[in-house]
Amino acid sequence: MDTKKRIIVIGSSNTDMVIKADYLPKPGETILGGSFIMNHGGKGANQAVAAARLGGDVTFICKVGNDLFGSDAVEMLHKEAIETAYISVADQQPSGVALINVDSNGENTIVVASGANSSLSMEDIGKAEAAMEQAYILMMQLEIPVETVTYAAKAAKRNGTIVVLNPAPAPVEKLPEELLKSVDILIPNVTEAEILSGITIDSDESARKAIHAITAQGIPTVILTMGAKGVLAFHEGNYIRVPAFKVEATDTTAAGDTFCGALCVALSEGQNLEDGIRFACKASSVSVTRMGAQQSMPVREEIRL
Repeated sequence: MDTKKRIIVIGSSNTDMVIKADYLPKPGETILGGSFIMNHGGKGANQAVAAARLGGDVTFICKVGNDLFGSDAVEMLHKEAIETAYISVADQQPSGVALINVDSNGENTIVVASGANSSLSMEDIGKAEAAMEQAYILMMQLEIPVETVTYAAKAAKRNGTIVVLNPAPAPVEKLPEELLKSVDILIPNVTEAEILSGITIDSDESARKAIHAITAQGIPTVILTMGAKGVLAFHEGNYIRVPAFKVEATDTTAAGDTFCGALCVALSEGQNLEDGIRFACKASSVSVTRMGAQQSMPVREEIRL
C-alpha cells in the first residue's frame, strides 16, 4: 500500500468493563444487571481497530500503563495488524479504564478513568515525527490532553496531512483556536455540536445553523452524526444528507468510533466524501447490533452497500 495513504490515529487506549441491565440506574440507585463483558476500548484504540479491520493501513500512537491491561492492549493491536512502534509506557500511572452501563435499548452511560492517557505528551508525539510525515490522514479525539492534540494537528497540517478530529468526549472548555484552524474535518455528534456552536439542535434547520457556526471557527468540513437520523455534513459549500441504515440496536458504545475509522478508510482509498459517509454509516450500523466496543466492529466483507 502507498505509504501516503497511511492513517495515523492518536488517542486513548482503555479497558472497557460493560454491564448490561434493563435500564440505567439513577443517582444513588443500585440495580442488578445481567451480562458482563470486559474488552479493549478507548476512543483512539477503537477508531484504530475500526480502520484496520476495514482495510486501512493504520499506525496507532497512545500511552498505556506498565500493567496487565496495557500489555494486553498492545498485544491485541498487534493481532489487528496495527503498527504499534510509537506506543509509550507510563511507569507511574495505570492504563485507562472505562465503566459502561448499557440498557435494554442499547443506550449507555460511560465513566472513564484516564490513567496513562492523560500523560500522552507532545514529546511522545515528536518521537513519531518520521511516521507523521508519511501520513495521509491523522485522526484524533479528546481523551488525551488537548495541548497534545493541538501539537499533533499543527504538525500534520504543515505536512499536508488531512486532519480529522472527533471532539469526543464533548469539550468542557473552548477548544484552542490554533487547533480548530488546523482541522480539516470535524466529526461531532449532536451533543458535541451543540457545545461547540452554542446552538440547540432539534431539527435539520437548527443542525444547519450549528454546522454554520462551527465552520465559521475555521473548519472547512463538518460531519454531524445524528444517530438514527443519519448524518448531515457540510463540505465545499454544500450540505450532504445521508440517512441511517435501519437496524435493531443492541449496544451503541462504539458506533461513533466505528463511523470515524470507516470514514478515514474510505477517504484514504480515494472515495468522495458522500460515498465515504455512506460507507461509514453502514459500518456503524453493523457495530450497534453487537455488544462491546472493538469486538462489535465489522470487517470489510460485512460492508455491502
